[in-house]
Amino acid sequence: MTGWIDRLPARGQDYARLARLDRPAGTWLLFWPCAAGLALAGGIEHKPLLLLWFALGSLAMRGAGCVWNDIVDRDLDAQVERTRARPVAAGRVSVKAALAFAVALSLIGLIVLLQLRVTAQLVALGSIIPVAAYPFMKRITWWPQAWLGLTFNWGALVGWAAVAPITDPAMWLLWAGGIAWTLGYDTIYALQDIEDDALAGIKSSARALGGRARAGVAVFFGIALILWGISLWLVSGQWLAVAALLPLAAHFGWQVAKLRDCAPEMALVLFRSNRLAGGLLAGACMAVGMA
Repeated sequence: MTGWIDRLPARGQDYARLARLDRPAGTWLLFWPCAAGLALAGGIEHKPLLLLWFALGSLAMRGAGCVWNDIVDRDLDAQVERTRARPVAAGRVSVKAALAFAVALSLIGLIVLLQLRVTAQLVALGSIIPVAAYPFMKRITWWPQAWLGLTFNWGALVGWAAVAPITDPAMWLLWAGGIAWTLGYDTIYALQDIEDDALAGIKSSARALGGRARAGVAVFFGIALILWGISLWLVSGQWLAVAALLPLAAHFGWQVAKLRDCAPEMALVLFRSNRLAGGLLAGACMAVGMA
């Protein structure tokens, strides 16, 4: 890969790649649920600056999560072609240095946390244990993507809690829909490593579904749309609000259609396209939340 990271000193490149600064898709996928929760709760109009804080928090905490994941998975990463060059797995960054880097990134996240009201702070802190447990899930369950969905969409709860009561079922439906969405896009992502994962004994939804992966992704995306549609209806009180999800539904349909080609290159393209999917979701939530 070439880009601004390649112009950094060698040590800087290792730390930038450790935090996945060369792969921003994950940061967007962490940010969009925050934006969607804030938007659907009506917070964009009253506290728009929170979007910038959530963007910074997504960048820092996604980086910290990736560092922790690489520390825990360093032995498994060394057995998979796509991940064996990661700085910790390859031995270019020590475990102690990686832990220190994760702490530094987490301190940036703490600064963001302090910008939120107490309810949102408590909700955000509730994600620590699920996030810490995620790297171990691929050793325990065939569905680690579901656990990833639980953690990656926690921002929907935080975004909502930043401006509105957390007792509203619309918030929980938004989060649940995000879990189904992540099950879909991370199953696509896992298709890249399905052969190496089998050799290394790594469990994934892609391996669990096998030849039914495309149908599984379609079902996950469908569940996400249903849950999000109900959430939007609860907020607006009108079924017409569900129409705000039509562009997203079309995008999901395109992804499923393209999934006929399960080559690693296509899987990566489709996974990355979920940056747009997240933006479409946040846009739908904004349209309903500001109506």
